Amino acid sequence: MIRRPNFLTIFWALIILILCGTPGKDVPHFSFLDLLAIDKFVHVGFFFILVILAIRGFRLQSSQKWLCKNSTFLAVSLSILYGGILEILQETVFVDRSADINDFIANSFGCFVALLLYPKIASRFSGLKFKMPL
Repeated sequence: MIRRPNFLTIFWALIILILCGTPGKDVPHFSFLDLLAIDKFVHVGFFFILVILAIRGFRLQSSQKWLCKNSTFLAVSLSILYGGILEILQETVFVDRSADINDFIANSFGCFVALLLYPKIASRFSGLKFKMPL
């Protein structure tokens, strides 16, 4: 079943949804030297973790071999799509929120950084390792 190995991924995606749905007036705004807002680093971190968890979850699929073989592509693609949907929801549904292309770029950047660093992270943590089926 797809949900069981991806429980942490789904849980993390729900946390991101809740945080992105928080009314804008309740979210503090900080910036670093008036160049980068701290929230961009938060977006990168959230989506970095989301992709790491998604790759791990997809690679643990024993009954769905195609998920295992295409885990990195699916994890990055679905995470970028999810980031785009969240930005659309912020513009249209969530109270006191607005879409920001820079947030979407930060989400996507976090996804690609996770894609690049996953082999190193997986080699450090045995829980992330999984041999690809032949």
